[in-house]
Amino acid sequence: MKIVRVDTDVDDITYGAVEPEGIRIYRGTPFVAWEPTETVVDWEHARLLSPVIPTKIVAVGKNYAEHAAEMGGDVPDSPVLFMKPPTSVIGPLQPIRIPDQAAVVHHEAELAVVIGNVTRNVAIEDVGPHILGYTAANDVTARDLQRADGQWTRAKGFDSFCPLGPAIDTDLDPLEGLSVIARVNGETRQSGSTADLVFGVGELVSFISSIMTLLPGDVVLTGTPSGVGPIVPGDRVEVEIEGVGVLVNPVISA
Repeated sequence: MKIVRVDTDVDDITYGAVEPEGIRIYRGTPFVAWEPTETVVDWEHARLLSPVIPTKIVAVGKNYAEHAAEMGGDVPDSPVLFMKPPTSVIGPLQPIRIPDQAAVVHHEAELAVVIGNVTRNVAIEDVGPHILGYTAANDVTARDLQRADGQWTRAKGFDSFCPLGPAIDTDLDPLEGLSVIARVNGETRQSGSTADLVFGVGELVSFISSIMTLLPGDVVLTGTPSGVGPIVPGDRVEVEIEGVGVLVNPVISA
């Protein structure tokens, strides 16, 4: 199933599932009281939003060996975590806004894990039932500020610096090696595979849940492959995750 969150002419903001005829509207959310209705909205009358509004976004740095190398670092012995605020989330076609404070802003295409239920101290082998599904993410980063600050909160926390979407796919298996691609103005910048993750999804969710409780709708960003690069106002950025679809965002000045 592909789950979307939409603003429609029929029912304001709601959740739905992608069907051949359009989007079937559901009552409730995928996390509680999830029931289909008889209403199917065609794409012309639905605007896709970020598929989830998390309480927190936990991201992982240096989780592809080639990206760690291009950033001048080694692969870590355990996952390197940082967080992005919920206010950084935007959906498909919403603009990434380049702030005046930043001179060099980069795209980072990533597979995002959407948590389905309360997850705390979960063993690696038990992670599966705690995952609702997967979506595409762009961990937008002000690279100059990241280097200047020595930590990553400001560089990765600006409003609009976490595009998510277009849908949550509930049937994917990252172990199969899903392609992770970033394009800027049609040019491929990043082309990787989840088969190359240093720490897999199970390891990441288990590790994070040993530190903090993950709540329904929380998002884990699994890291980015090599090829990160600059984006500027006027650009069009695409992040494609195999099986999920293509997340498209224009870039403008804040």
